[in-house]
Amino acid sequence: MQVYFYAKSGHAVGLDATKRCSAVATLLKDLDPVLCTSDFRAGAYAKELFDVKKYVNIDVVRNLSNIMQRKDILIYDTDETNELMQEGMNEFCSLVFNLKEISDIIVDTSIYTKNENPSIEKSIFFGDDDYNNLFLEQMNTESKHDIDLLMGHYFFLGNEKVFKEHFNNVIDEEEYIETINNTKYLLTASVQSALESIACGNSPVIFKREDKQYNMELIEKLNIPCIENTTLDETISEFETIIKDYPTINNYEVANFDDIKVEITAKIETYKKLTNS
Repeated sequence: MQVYFYAKSGHAVGLDATKRCSAVATLLKDLDPVLCTSDFRAGAYAKELFDVKKYVNIDVVRNLSNIMQRKDILIYDTDETNELMQEGMNEFCSLVFNLKEISDIIVDTSIYTKNENPSIEKSIFFGDDDYNNLFLEQMNTESKHDIDLLMGHYFFLGNEKVFKEHFNNVIDEEEYIETINNTKYLLTASVQSALESIACGNSPVIFKREDKQYNMELIEKLNIPCIENTTLDETISEFETIIKDYPTINNYEVANFDDIKVEITAKIETYKKLTNS
């Protein structure tokens, strides 16, 4: 009986689901889980940055049955499923968990820890994906911004040369964890990175991308400032105003997976006893 994670990922999707699945996989590392991503680079990224031990590429969630066996355990984060697929998962697996139904706040608090002395005053993170170069479109070619830029994992090669002309510093994607930990004020289009920033005791501001859906109920519940503009100049200007009087974050509580770990462990132990008898 094997524990599998599935995270929807890719150059047009990003890595937020991969980061959430990796956080839970870390908590369940004693169960030797396998992370399945819909892009091979996402799995390699999770291994390098988040110490995920095992990963495999599965292009779409419906193909999980090609590698899983009946009675395996599945934890997933994707919007690819429908009611019929979910019924099939429940019939095929001994346990199934949909992370979207468990919690909106899933963060690896073993790597995102309180930082009393962040070394970066301000940085901006558009997300890991920008297939349509929206970030470049929002930029004023004449502007120079007093803020560092954290690159996305799937940003196009060559864009970094352009970015260096408009930001204080361009930070490599491999320094993602260090940058989130060490940025006092993070301007981000990713809710996941905002949640990770809060875990470090920092102060994120979310700006909305036109190609993404946002959980406004969660953003408003936590009292995270949120910006919706069409140009980067306007967004950064509003960001500078917000951080002068940053609000208090409320209701921030990272999901606890202790009960789920106990349930999975008990299921595996029972299965071992039955198959070894």
